[in-house]
Amino acid sequence: MADHLLPLARRAAENKTAIAVGGAAALLLLVTGDYWQWKSLGTGGTPPTIQGYGRMRKMGIWRLFYGDDLKDASPLSKEGPTYLDGPVPKREGGRAKGSRWTMPQRQIAEPITPKALERLTTLMHRLSALHPEILSYGVSKTEGGTGHAIYANPDLPTVNPDAHKIRYEMAHVHPSENSLHVYVSPKDAREVVEAEWGERFPVSWIAPASWIMVYAPRNEEEVDVVERIVRAAVGWNTGVKI
Repeated sequence: MADHLLPLARRAAENKTAIAVGGAAALLLLVTGDYWQWKSLGTGGTPPTIQGYGRMRKMGIWRLFYGDDLKDASPLSKEGPTYLDGPVPKREGGRAKGSRWTMPQRQIAEPITPKALERLTTLMHRLSALHPEILSYGVSKTEGGTGHAIYANPDLPTVNPDAHKIRYEMAHVHPSENSLHVYVSPKDAREVVEAEWGERFPVSWIAPASWIMVYAPRNEEEVDVVERIVRAAVGWNTGVKI
């Protein structure tokens, strides 16, 4: 190479290096920001760690190729028992918008009235206090201790034989944005999803098919709907309608 071309070659190499370093730095900032936003959602099948984040991203790639629409109720059975006290009304305004992460399964937070929030956050404790013979209250095991949950008494003669698959947990509220996970009958799960009040769980191999996310209520009338769904979960898991 001619001597007068060497400075140009060096500058080109330096520019390429600077572009590569800048791109790597931008990617690192992007991933770091995404990680901290994801971690703010709490636990939910994956620990809030770098390893949990990597596991969640692998699940996201799997779902990208699998292409399952969680808002499609057709995989849920139309048959079997129902514990819902009447039809579930359509959710006003349609479905809540989901977060961009596969796990934990969450929605974008929406405004909620103070009275509705108080009722929602005390719902699990209130139901367990009213029915201590069939229910117990504690932190959510499926959420790694984030939020509170109700559990079926495993010694009940009428307990759902499949309840152990979800460690006898039947419902919990997510404190980050007020959505819930509930374990209802397949028929009830189908009705909830069709009414645009919820969606199926994204990772089918770690929970029963009718373990669904229920969208957050925004007012007291919607808390009534959510409470009906939670009561249906109690019936499905304990065999006792409340």
